[in-house]
Amino acid sequence: MPGPGWPILIPFARESAMSLKTQLTDDMKAAMKGGDKTRLGVIRLINAAIKQKEVDERIELDDAQVLAVLDKMVKQRRDSVSQYDAAGREDLAGVERAEIAVIEHYLPAKMSEAEIVDVVDGAIRDSGAAGPADMGKLMGVLKPRLAGKADMGDVSAIVKRRLAGQ
Repeated sequence: MPGPGWPILIPFARESAMSLKTQLTDDMKAAMKGGDKTRLGVIRLINAAIKQKEVDERIELDDAQVLAVLDKMVKQRRDSVSQYDAAGREDLAGVERAEIAVIEHYLPAKMSEAEIVDVVDGAIRDSGAAGPADMGKLMGVLKPRLAGKADMGDVSAIVKRRLAGQ
């Protein structure tokens, strides 16, 4: 038995930059303990989608790839919401909106249009893009920088405008 001269053991602190998969696992445990069935169900769906991608591609996903999976899930649910709204199914649209809210909790904050324009202008300077013919090259540079932070459809529209000289 340790005496008064023994050091007190303090559990080591978690890494400050916890991986998304670790955060999802911890949140799933918390949702189980707290009885939050909606959140638990959505986190299980997220984990299943991540696991499916890992099995399909035989790789371990890093945070950037997990963000891509989450982004895809949000897009699918937004499409579902628009379909449900068109069909007058507010009950189902509400379920999808609740799922979107849980999934977006794990996505980084979206950039404003002004921030996206700044990044696009910087990428144009860095890559030397001169016109619409350079759009593919420019999008290749921007995609890793903006993954999960901006809708790539919006980025594409901004790139078109900037390369057209507007």
